[in-house]
Amino acid sequence: MDAYDDIRTCCTGAQVCSKCWTFITMAIRVVDVALRDDFGFKHILWVYSGRRGAHAWICDARARAMPDDKRKAIAGYLELLRGGDKGGKKVNIRRPLHAHLDRSLKLLREPFASAILHTQDPFRSADGAAALLALLPDPTLNAALQKKWDSAPGRASAAKWADIDALAAAGAGGKQLDTKALKEAKQDIVLEYTYPRLDAEVSKKLNHLLKSPFCVHPKSGRVCVPIDPKDPEAFVPEEVPTVLQLLQEIDEWDAKNKGAATEGEKGEQEGEGKKVPDFEKTSLRPYVEFFRNFVNGLLKEENSGKRPREEGMEF
Repeated sequence: MDAYDDIRTCCTGAQVCSKCWTFITMAIRVVDVALRDDFGFKHILWVYSGRRGAHAWICDARARAMPDDKRKAIAGYLELLRGGDKGGKKVNIRRPLHAHLDRSLKLLREPFASAILHTQDPFRSADGAAALLALLPDPTLNAALQKKWDSAPGRASAAKWADIDALAAAGAGGKQLDTKALKEAKQDIVLEYTYPRLDAEVSKKLNHLLKSPFCVHPKSGRVCVPIDPKDPEAFVPEEVPTVLQLLQEIDEWDAKNKGAATEGEKGEQEGEGKKVPDFEKTSLRPYVEFFRNFVNGLLKEENSGKRPREEGMEF
């Protein structure tokens, strides 16, 4: 999440809120479809990092056996932004657009309008407006935009974005205005403010350490739970349970269901109660069930055509 500090306006560093989590949602949308459509991977488990990001566990057999050079190639394919956090153009791409980038633009146009222009509103400030102008190619048009914005301090980002086309259509760029270059510059801006900012080094080496699903982040105390890539917008990081919350939920469940036996109890006589795993007593249950279904689907595919073995996961 801190990789977005130069463009997000709500939080900084490891801080995360529902407004800036949208950046992670956009990343999941873009990366998931690329991994599936462009590389043919099927078993991709998205997992909340527990604090400020998400991990994509690609579990297909051929991905698990992939050597480092191929891992590096896939990470490079997905990387787009180049440059540091000190400003300057970070998107420099060839035209015509690669099919992956063209598809990504289509996925990101609506989130750019809603999450960037309205929610983040990064161009409202003078510094934000200056950053926007630095990414536009026509000096004459830029001067006209600057004059308009100086006359209306605090103009919203959505209005400033609309001003670009409005002034260009009115001839603010002069007869020499390159409309093609302006269109491409606006596409680059959309990508710069919405395209995934990957920690690619994590993917390049097989021996890189990663947090496992359902471990606990040591600083936030939140559990690293799965995220459904079919509906990533429904995921709210603030609602992910912490260890203390889970312990409290187990205690509350046990107090209300004294007659029910807990998993691992011995000497239970038939009919006295049903064993209930601790996770089923908590808000962790839907995440565990999602993970169980994911793993069972993976096992089913890998067992097909091979010597049968016991399928399923026990918890």
